[in-house]
Amino acid sequence: MLLSDFDFPFDPTLIADRPIEPRDQARLLVLSRQGQACAHRRITDLPMLLRAGDLLVVNDTKVLPVRVTGRRRPGGGKVELLFVKELGEQTWEVLLKGGKVGQVLDLGTDAFCTVTESGPSRIVAHVTANKPVRQLFQTIGRMPLPPYIKRDPEDADNSWYQTRFAKEEGSIAAPTAGLHFTDRLIESLQERGIRRTAVTLHVGPATFRPVKTLHVEDHRMLPERVEISAEAAAAIMHTKSGGGRVVAIGTTVVRTLETAADETGLVNPYRGEATNYITPGYRFRVVDAILTNFHLPRTTLVMLVSAFAGLERLRSAYAEAVQERYRFYSYGDAMLIL
Repeated sequence: MLLSDFDFPFDPTLIADRPIEPRDQARLLVLSRQGQACAHRRITDLPMLLRAGDLLVVNDTKVLPVRVTGRRRPGGGKVELLFVKELGEQTWEVLLKGGKVGQVLDLGTDAFCTVTESGPSRIVAHVTANKPVRQLFQTIGRMPLPPYIKRDPEDADNSWYQTRFAKEEGSIAAPTAGLHFTDRLIESLQERGIRRTAVTLHVGPATFRPVKTLHVEDHRMLPERVEISAEAAAAIMHTKSGGGRVVAIGTTVVRTLETAADETGLVNPYRGEATNYITPGYRFRVVDAILTNFHLPRTTLVMLVSAFAGLERLRSAYAEAVQERYRFYSYGDAMLIL
C-alpha cells in the first residue's frame, strides 16, 4: 500500500491543546465495522454502549517528564532535549537538534550531559549528576507534549497528560485513549458489569516515528517494552470463553494483546517487546472493539485503526468527524469501533 493512502481528512483548527473538563464529557464517535451510520455520543455513554461481561483492557504505563531544557557549553544557548530511551546507567537515547559527539549541555541543578553518539538513526547522551536520571526528571523535567500542541507544558499537564490507570513508570507519551476515564465513569462501568484489567506498553519512539517510505510495507517498526501478567491473561481468556468482548483502550493495548496472542487467539503471560506492525490486511486474534483518539495522517496509529475498521470506512468517519467539529489528537475526542 502507498503511504498516500493514509492521507486522512484533517483540519488543523481542530487540534485540541487542552482537554475537556471533566474528561468524560469528551465527544465519542461510535463506528460499526458492519457499515451502519456513525453515532455521536459522549464518553459518559460508554457503559450503555458496552455489555455486561465485556472486558476493558487498559494500559497502566506512566509518563515520565522527559522534556528537559539545557544550555550548550560554551555560549549558553538554550536547547530542548527529549529523553526517549534508557540504554544503561545514566545513558539515554535523546532527541536533540544538531547534537554532535562531545557536545556538553548543562541541565541545571549540578547536572550535565555529554553527547557520546550522533548519527542519522539516533543520538546518545551520558548524564553526569548526583542522582539517577529518572530522579532528575522530577526536578528538571516537563511533560513531553506532542509537537502539534503549540504551547509549553504547564503544571496542569502533570495530571492532564496522565491516565487514571498510570502505575508503571516508563513512557515518553501518554496512551491517550485512557485519558478520558474519570472515577465516575470507572464506577459506572463496574456497576454495569463491565470488567477491567491492565497490561503495560511503555510508549517509546516507535509510536510516533514518522513513516517516510513510499510503500508502508517498507517501514520498520521499532520495539516497545510490554508486559501481560498472568492475571490479565486469565481475565482475557475468561472473557473470550464466556462470549464477552475484549475492548482495547487505545492502540498501545491492541499492539500488546496482538503481540502476546498465538495464531489461535490464546493469550499467555508475556514480558518482552512489541514489534508488530499492524496495517490493513492484518487478522486480529484477540481484540473485539477499540476505543481510540483521532490520529495524525500517515502514521502507524492510523494504519492500525484502518486495519481494524476498514480503510474507506475509517476515512469516511474521519470526514464526518471533521464536519462535526470533533477535537483531534491527544487532548481531543474519541472513537469507539465496535
